Amino acid sequence: MRLLLVEDDTRLAEALSKSLHHKGYAITHMACAADALASLSSNEFTMMILDLGLPDMDGVDLLKLAKNKYPTLAVIILTARDTTTDKIDGLDAGADDYLAKPFDIEELLARIRAIERRSGTSTSSKIEIDNVTLDVAAHELDVNQQKVELPRREFMLLKALMENHGRIQSKQHLEQTLYEWGEEVSSNAIEVHVHNLRKRLPDQFIKTIRGVGYTISKRTN
Repeated sequence: MRLLLVEDDTRLAEALSKSLHHKGYAITHMACAADALASLSSNEFTMMILDLGLPDMDGVDLLKLAKNKYPTLAVIILTARDTTTDKIDGLDAGADDYLAKPFDIEELLARIRAIERRSGTSTSSKIEIDNVTLDVAAHELDVNQQKVELPRREFMLLKALMENHGRIQSKQHLEQTLYEWGEEVSSNAIEVHVHNLRKRLPDQFIKTIRGVGYTISKRTN
């Protein structure tokens, strides 16, 4: 996958480019909107990682121009603007995801992989977090290199959480992911699935955010 990084912070751009290149991505870095638009005209990019605070144009305006001309271009906004209004504006303008600075490079990589899988451009069907590996294509779960059997809905729930590693998934969103519209869902269905998953996963792998939902975060130790 070829990525266009649009970021005017040179040090951050160099660090990001190095990390992404190390993971096998081809990176082109541009520091302003005009150069980014010129680069996009080559039609060689699958995804743009976009800072909103550019010197020559607001990033949201660049996003709108890019999505209008290249509707299949995936976009992740990477910015210091972290208010709810900023996020809504960016997503409504066509961004596929929104990550506020400061951020963890592993979370950015997880979000890139999630977009790849949704778009069918992923070169790997595996999602790996700590000692847990989920093979989406083979429908297999490995925990500490041991195969673990999962019912379909528990597998899909774990997939939704791991694909969105680092982000909180609400109970309502998870219910919509697991169940067809109109299908009756018991009030504690997600809790039951999470309880069953936790029996098969490392301790604290799935974290409960009380009153909100669930998340998976990579260990820092």
